[in-house]
Amino acid sequence: MTNPAPNLSRSVAGRVAIVTGAASGMGRATALLLASEGAKVAVTDLDLAACEAVAAEAGDNARAFALDVSDGEAIGRTVAQVAATFGGIDILINNAGVSSFCPLDADDYEAIWHRAIAVMLTAHQRMVRAALPWLRRSDAARIVNIASTEGLGATPGDTPYVAAKTGVTGLTRGLAVDLGKEGITVNCICPGPIRTGMTDAVPEADKAVFAKRRTALRRYGEPEEVAHVTLSLVLPAASYITGAVIPVDGGLTARNA
Repeated sequence: MTNPAPNLSRSVAGRVAIVTGAASGMGRATALLLASEGAKVAVTDLDLAACEAVAAEAGDNARAFALDVSDGEAIGRTVAQVAATFGGIDILINNAGVSSFCPLDADDYEAIWHRAIAVMLTAHQRMVRAALPWLRRSDAARIVNIASTEGLGATPGDTPYVAAKTGVTGLTRGLAVDLGKEGITVNCICPGPIRTGMTDAVPEADKAVFAKRRTALRRYGEPEEVAHVTLSLVLPAASYITGAVIPVDGGLTARNA
């Protein structure tokens, strides 16, 4: 019988990947992991110098590109530049994010709301649409959107972030349905409490109390633990999983008490 999915490789060697928000945290960990696995990686973020540092750490397989994902024209230019540099695009990781904790009655609520939606939702669909001509030429095109457990529940005072990340889960499902007929998979990861720049300000004692009270594993996660789940979703062999929303949260969403 003919195998309907002959390309079941567990290697991303030679694949071209774009990672947004790759200067630090989960984006950096993902870019370094993909490069270590042989992928050609476009390290993108606002700060070119920080991207260059990550690209240097990743080695010859990586290149740095400055990118403000809230700028639609910049997205188009940068994605085309990446494709020209590496000869195509196979993998897109929408990871860029901003902290958006803000009470409803704050004077700057509207500005924070618009920034959150622009960076963490609108940018995702713009990146996908910009990369689509090259993804369609790939024999194993993969898109992974990084959302949050805030897209599965809510923390008080965090509505801009919650709205944006909830939107990402819906966008993921919609894109999966639209692109499935072309063999392009689209999945979403919802990290829980992870040690990143966004959580650096939380005192270690508070981290420990929260983790023991809320997660099954009773600890914060590391960016590399999220990166390895992302890697699993972008393998050519991950050809029959799409539209999935996967918590990587140490059991936070599984635990009732």
